[in-house]
Amino acid sequence: MTGATDPFSASIIPFEVPEQVRAFAEKGVSQARESYAKFKDAAESQNGTIEAVFTCASKGASEYTAKLMEFMKANTSAHLDFAQELLGAKSPTDAMQLWSGHARKQFETFQVQAKELAEIGQRVAAETAEPIKASASKFYKPAA
Repeated sequence: MTGATDPFSASIIPFEVPEQVRAFAEKGVSQARESYAKFKDAAESQNGTIEAVFTCASKGASEYTAKLMEFMKANTSAHLDFAQELLGAKSPTDAMQLWSGHARKQFETFQVQAKELAEIGQRVAAETAEPIKASASKFYKPAA
């Protein structure tokens, strides 16, 4: 139902896209497809990296939490044992000796526990950073 007065009719406005414009548009579409393919590949690769990072971090957090619970149990037992010994003290001098011995022992225990937690934290951080390093090394070449 296109009549001669229809402004969109091809018979009224003959229009052809020049070859140069068409070639330019096709080249742009081709470059956009290539860029999208590269972006998609990079995104899929990075998704794997992110999953590996979260897996390592989750595993490390679980290990760290388990170690904290182990320490909490040991420290609670030590405090309860100390309280029981303190209740059995015969004199204030015995109580003070028990108290100072317990304090010294707990201070040493806390130092060992803090060192263990720091080592776990450092190891987990290194393991978590490893997938990032591996992924980055694919994109960036080391300096000569």
